[in-house]
Amino acid sequence: MKYQLIVFDWDGTLLDSAGAIVQAIQSACIDLSLPVPEDSQARHVIGLGLVDAMRHAVPDLPPERYQAMVDRYRYHYLAGDHKLTLFDGVPQMLERLHAAGHILAIATGKSRLGLDRALDHSGLRPLFQASRCADECHSKPHPQMLEELMAEFCMAEASTVMIGDTSHDLLMASNAGVDALAVTYGAHPHNHLVEHKPAACLHSIQELDQWLLNFA
Repeated sequence: MKYQLIVFDWDGTLLDSAGAIVQAIQSACIDLSLPVPEDSQARHVIGLGLVDAMRHAVPDLPPERYQAMVDRYRYHYLAGDHKLTLFDGVPQMLERLHAAGHILAIATGKSRLGLDRALDHSGLRPLFQASRCADECHSKPHPQMLEELMAEFCMAEASTVMIGDTSHDLLMASNAGVDALAVTYGAHPHNHLVEHKPAACLHSIQELDQWLLNFA
């Protein structure tokens, strides 16, 4: 077993939520009479902690309005998050990896409250042994989330892999000294992901599952 510890991003990697995040960012801007970012600009911040994400999505946003922006974003996102679904094949892939003895973990830009809500709604909580969220650690691409997960399970960098759909995930992996797998069906386009030299770029959950079966 090459990768004993497999760390997944959540939004855009396991959950089909990128479109909903973009809409929530744009709706929050409309509520606050702020410039509305283009889809590509809003998608780029997916994976960052909420305050970092809002600061990058709306560069002219004054610091004193960060919390109002976060509050409106949460209002719009939570209004529809119960309708979001996992990508096809996610439960089966995670169950296979868990049964094979891999330690599964999550490193996400969500808050702890947001991830707990998502895990309970998805039914995937029993398959994950640990997680780190953006309100507990430095936001991606800082390596703290991965460093803490490796320390928790006494795992070396060579035994750990990070899987995500954004350049923030891949940079975090690089900063932590671990391999990364990019998935191209989420927030960031293939050409942005490949720049960061992941071990592989996979275009579906089925491709990801097969790669892990062959190489993990």
